Amino acid sequence: MEKSSENNFRQRVWGAFAISFAAILWGLDGIVLTPQLYNLDVRFVVFILHLLPFVFMTLFLPGKYRKTRGISRQEWFSLFWVALAGGAIGTMAIVKALFLVNFQKLTIVVLLQKLQPVFAIALATILLKEKLRVAFYFWASLAIIAGYFLTFGWSLPHIEGGKNYLYAALYSLLAALAFGSSTVFSKKALSALSFPTATYFRYGLTTAIMLPVVWGSGKMHQFFQATPMNWFIFILIGLTTGSGAIFIYYYGLKRVKASIATVCELFFPLSAILFDYLFNASWLTPIQWLSATVMIFSIINLNRLKLSA
Repeated sequence: MEKSSENNFRQRVWGAFAISFAAILWGLDGIVLTPQLYNLDVRFVVFILHLLPFVFMTLFLPGKYRKTRGISRQEWFSLFWVALAGGAIGTMAIVKALFLVNFQKLTIVVLLQKLQPVFAIALATILLKEKLRVAFYFWASLAIIAGYFLTFGWSLPHIEGGKNYLYAALYSLLAALAFGSSTVFSKKALSALSFPTATYFRYGLTTAIMLPVVWGSGKMHQFFQATPMNWFIFILIGLTTGSGAIFIYYYGLKRVKASIATVCELFFPLSAILFDYLFNASWLTPIQWLSATVMIFSIINLNRLKLSA
């Protein structure tokens, strides 16, 4: 009995550590790695970020994860939407936002992406035709208001001069919306499929979606324009902060409660702030610190609402 209790405790500790580590990797990706690919087209970047992990998984994942037999039409639709919204649209939006700020205010772009639960809960409610709780409106409104002050401080948005920051903020919100809708459908897919299977087909379908996009935009020649450093970053992201971090995250999620996972995920924005300071000497202003704190606190409470619903 004691051994079983001790083993469960160790599993929870390792699970929490895995989620925290994955969250730190995501912070490293957004602040340090992905911005290094700024010399390439956004569509090509997203295509390669999915192509390389898909090839890697095809070569090294057991064959059973690649079997399509038994996947229903509804599950295929869920997988396709996850690939389209989370893989293609969401990733293109957040990469575009990171490129627009030119290594400045990267933390803000990353933090705004954390508004994802606002959209995820709202979309889930619409799809399931359930009423939103009054508390949702309060915490969602507070998170959005905090997101505004995080982006602009006490100033009004200025289109001229700082338009790249405004566009970056809008792309970040689009990414949050896309990732939020992806979360809703990924849960549907994962209810019937194992995570490795869902991940494999998500990357495969995203690669298939992005191929004609890159081909039609005439950016396939960037295969030859990408520098050795670009390819190193692509491979590094694929093995660590990309698909690698996703596998680590779900390894941890199987071992801890979702409420614990929500707290561990805070290492994502916290590490983003730290990495932005260490690598780019960028620091938030007092009003942005306050806004970031309020926004993260609101997101935690939104997740609690979701978990207790």
